[in-house]
Amino acid sequence: MKKVLIANRGEIARRVIRTCRQKGIRTVAVYSEADACMPFVREADEAVLIGPPPVPQSYLNMEAILTAAKEKSADAIHPGYGLLSENAAFATRCREEGMIFIGPEASVLEEMGDKIKARKRMIAAGVQVVPGYDGSILTADQASAIAAEIGYPVMLKASAGGGGIGMQICRDNAELMKAFASTKGRAKAYFGNDDMFIEKYIENPHHIEVQVMGDAHGNIVHLFERECSVQRRHQKVIEESPSPFLDEETRRSICETAVRAAEAVGYTGAGTVEFIMNEDKAFYFLEMNTRLQVEHPVTEGITGLDLVSLQLTIAEGIPLPFTQEDIAVRGHAIELRIYAEDPLTFRPSPGRITEYTVPRGEGVRIDDAISGEAVITPFYDPMIGKLITTGATRQEAIDRAVAAVSSYRITGIKTNLPFLAEILAYDNFKRGHYTTRVIDEVRRTNKP
Repeated sequence: MKKVLIANRGEIARRVIRTCRQKGIRTVAVYSEADACMPFVREADEAVLIGPPPVPQSYLNMEAILTAAKEKSADAIHPGYGLLSENAAFATRCREEGMIFIGPEASVLEEMGDKIKARKRMIAAGVQVVPGYDGSILTADQASAIAAEIGYPVMLKASAGGGGIGMQICRDNAELMKAFASTKGRAKAYFGNDDMFIEKYIENPHHIEVQVMGDAHGNIVHLFERECSVQRRHQKVIEESPSPFLDEETRRSICETAVRAAEAVGYTGAGTVEFIMNEDKAFYFLEMNTRLQVEHPVTEGITGLDLVSLQLTIAEGIPLPFTQEDIAVRGHAIELRIYAEDPLTFRPSPGRITEYTVPRGEGVRIDDAISGEAVITPFYDPMIGKLITTGATRQEAIDRAVAAVSSYRITGIKTNLPFLAEILAYDNFKRGHYTTRVIDEVRRTNKP
């Protein structure tokens, strides 16, 4: 592999470029007109304009991306996360054009990208799933009948959904009947697929995910878990590893279950098996993300591994350079997502950043999309970057995160930095006693 085109933008494009450079692999960036001045465009060895700002006309434009890859003689395409990263048709087209798609086989993307199919495959593999209905729900009346059998509250979910889109908690029949059409409509608009299903909603849960890696030789390992329970609107804000909630027996069990899930589909590359866990530490399969995760630096922080480098190694057909017994947890890591958004409403805050100074120091890592002054446009996700801190202990990682958040200087727009500081200072978070309700708890506690 001599040249990789990165079919993505922002901080993940910069992240892939860094590892490729270390491995002596040239890179090609693709960019929209809105991103012409972004750092990832300058940092790549070559760059190709692929379209105007709207995502369907640029970063989701398969033909424009593939044309750029062919023109630049790229050997492989790294899809990053989001956008086309889990698109089976794109993976197929890459391989039809003679290029390596850095990810699993298209058949795996298709099967695990359909949550109904994924549930059925996991049940067949003996992996426990959230109680629910395993078929597509066509009408609101059908949904009502199934919910009555399962028992409220329930979660109405889009089969092709992700990132919290196409999900709605319904606590009674009135809420379900009201939500069905709107949730189905959002699923159609975002994913081109309005198939819906229902699961029992687990109150006050933990969201635990396990990083897995598989090669083309049948070797699959886990890289331990990440606690991802700090969420707003079902989207993660803070992640950490190891989870402060798990005991060693539960950790071993959930990680082994994740490997079994990956083995069931013959997984290759970097993937994440996501679980929901109740207060009694019973856990249930939610979904499998067949790509690199935004929060992958947390796993890198505790294992010392470069996950992007491993992706490239696996894509070249090389076996994993270690076994499960070789991997150990070293210390603690926390990641905070820095967003251009109003910290009170979580609404995006696009505009020009007039000052941008990031923290430095021992145990501090910054993966960001910008450098210096920049314009945050309304066209894309408002994440500016990620702050990752590591320490010998959880307390040391938190202390470094607190100091780092206070050292940021971002002016010209609103950011969520004040809110992140609130979470880090919240007693239940500091003690590791928190669930997916933590943001609501922080808001109630700090309400004027």
